[in-house]
Amino acid sequence: MRDDGSKPAMNRSDAQALVAEAAEWRLIALLLERPRTGWHAEVAALAREVRERALSDAAEAARNATEGEYLRLLGPGRISPREVSYRTFEDPGRILADLAATYAAFAFQPRAEEPVDHLALEAGFIGYLLLKEAFAVARGDAEAASTTAAARRDFLSAHLTAARPFAQRLAAAGHSYLASSSRALAARVPEHHVPFAQGDGATDATCGGCGPSA
Repeated sequence: MRDDGSKPAMNRSDAQALVAEAAEWRLIALLLERPRTGWHAEVAALAREVRERALSDAAEAARNATEGEYLRLLGPGRISPREVSYRTFEDPGRILADLAATYAAFAFQPRAEEPVDHLALEAGFIGYLLLKEAFAVARGDAEAASTTAAARRDFLSAHLTAARPFAQRLAAAGHSYLASSSRALAARVPEHHVPFAQGDGATDATCGGCGPSA
């Protein structure tokens, strides 16, 4: 139904659906962060808010996750969780500057310790945009909702292209909560060709020469 003949009507259920989706993205972001004090409780609390079985299973698998397990897979010299490591033919400085500017434009100030191109932060930003969109929908601001939705789609296409090769590398490294979490992330990102440096196979278990590590 349309309220003015050109824009879709917004209602409470639309806002609730956006909040539910934001919770899923926030859980993915949290699962890709380094376990810290309070991390397990946050994961468990968010897991109760999501309905997707794959995400619930990933959260359950992370019940006993340790910092050591995280660093074994995503630590320096291992599988890189950073966007610049997969966009090997582009200027890393430009990518990082674009991310910083985009975050600032939407007043996104993550508490995480990771660099701005870490996939956990990028997934968290998508969740943040979904919450902003939900708020705009709830107050009936169609223009703000549309602007935020467009920014979210653009960010997915421009910056989360690393999600699929990242998930492939983790899958090749064996079963883990991080592999499950990365699959859930990759499933939400449009397919996009990502150029790799020569010899940098998508199934490598290590980052090798693919660029900066976390």
